[in-house]
Amino acid sequence: MTITFDNALTTLDQPPGLPAEIEPSFRQPPHNLEAEQGLLGAVLINNRAHEKVSEFLRPIHFYDPAHARIFEAIQKKIDRNEIANPVTLRNYFQHDQDLAEIGGADYLNELAVGVAGIFNVEDYGRTIHDLYLRRELIELGETVVNENYAPEFDVTAKDQIEQAEQRLYDLATVGDFEGGFVDFKAALGTALSMAQDAYRRDSHISGITTGLTDMDRKLGGLHPSDLLILAGRPSMGKTALATAVAFNAAKAYLVSGGRDGGKVGFFSLEMSAEQLATRILADQSEVASEKIRRGDLRQEDFGRFSKAAAELERLPFFIDDTPALTISALRTRARRLKRQHGLDMLVIDYLQLLSGGAGMRSNDNRVQEVSMITRGLKAIAKELDIPVIALSQLSRAVEQREDKRPQLADLRESGSIEQDADVVMFVYREQYYLERAQPGRRPDEDEGKFNERHAKWMVRCEEAHNTAEVIIGKQRHGPIGTVRLFFDGQFTRFANLDTTYTGG
Repeated sequence: MTITFDNALTTLDQPPGLPAEIEPSFRQPPHNLEAEQGLLGAVLINNRAHEKVSEFLRPIHFYDPAHARIFEAIQKKIDRNEIANPVTLRNYFQHDQDLAEIGGADYLNELAVGVAGIFNVEDYGRTIHDLYLRRELIELGETVVNENYAPEFDVTAKDQIEQAEQRLYDLATVGDFEGGFVDFKAALGTALSMAQDAYRRDSHISGITTGLTDMDRKLGGLHPSDLLILAGRPSMGKTALATAVAFNAAKAYLVSGGRDGGKVGFFSLEMSAEQLATRILADQSEVASEKIRRGDLRQEDFGRFSKAAAELERLPFFIDDTPALTISALRTRARRLKRQHGLDMLVIDYLQLLSGGAGMRSNDNRVQEVSMITRGLKAIAKELDIPVIALSQLSRAVEQREDKRPQLADLRESGSIEQDADVVMFVYREQYYLERAQPGRRPDEDEGKFNERHAKWMVRCEEAHNTAEVIIGKQRHGPIGTVRLFFDGQFTRFANLDTTYTGG
């Protein structure tokens, strides 16, 4: 078998005396006509050979246009449950000009006669597909070069890098050989292995721990390939809860030597990496974040900082604070992180700050763009086999109701978010609303009734103090319900509700 790669040179006629090292030459695109002929001949003599390549091979992958037309005709016949052989295809190519140059319809017979068997069909198909990818890479490289020599006025270099990354990703996923049916025995084996792992763990969960006992019980941990949406109104603590979960997972991985928890990637599109690190440092050093912002610190506070920082610097916790990322750029960076350092969990803060990218036209509405983003996040979760947590805003409709606990219908641009997510959770803190609803005395109200109403408000405030609810509104593989957590706004800290804590 002879493969012609791009380093195969054909020398043109040269003027006498021209040095060989500067002789003009041209390079043929990589191709293998023998592999194309062998595959077509094998399928013509036995149509069942087509099953071995039909999942990934397309007519466009053939280098020779005549071979592409023959393969397309074979596919059409087989798709209609008809026999495809030199006799049944003859009428298709009786007057085909592409085929006439290589022997006309009789060429079909030559293909069939020249085949020894069908055993190498899949290898031929993989070779044809691989060489097609090489030709596409060459074309992509030339396109990138030409576009950068004459760039469009409103297209930046970063835009072109992003577009090139997207084209490379699309090319890498065309005709993937992985996937397909898995027999039930293999699926059962995987399920049993997951159950055994959960049994051996102290937490008895099959996924990555959140570090919050009641949440772990409700969710069973964070599971690979799941897209989890964590939504809430401003000031409810979405970022604080996501940070706590991410930190707890990374810490569990470090403490257990990789047996529990996981390596975490955190895309912080709203806060800088320094601000996120300061939040975690404030929590772990027990120095109020407001004191850090004001610079109201004592000497012993810096001692706590140093001690906490020394413990935290080894965490497998990676932050990307690039603003206005596109879904394709996010996918590329997540794949790179997994390849270079490993990745077990991804957090995006927050979904509405992502953009659909260059593929979205300016007149596309936001609902369509969010649909594209949520589908992309779910695809990342499945491709990298990790849980992806995406934070989301809620619509203002929550504020118009007396009971301000969020519902699925409150998700902003909600249709695709609810549909694509495996889990939808809402953060709700009644304390936030109660503090802003202190009752005042009505003009027609006597003091006794007012005091009674105020006392009830005080009781509700006491019950809601330092507590938060995580409302699980959807869970594809488990129950819905509400989990109550401890929350301390001084350190933006979420913890188990039964945690005994004394703040300073």
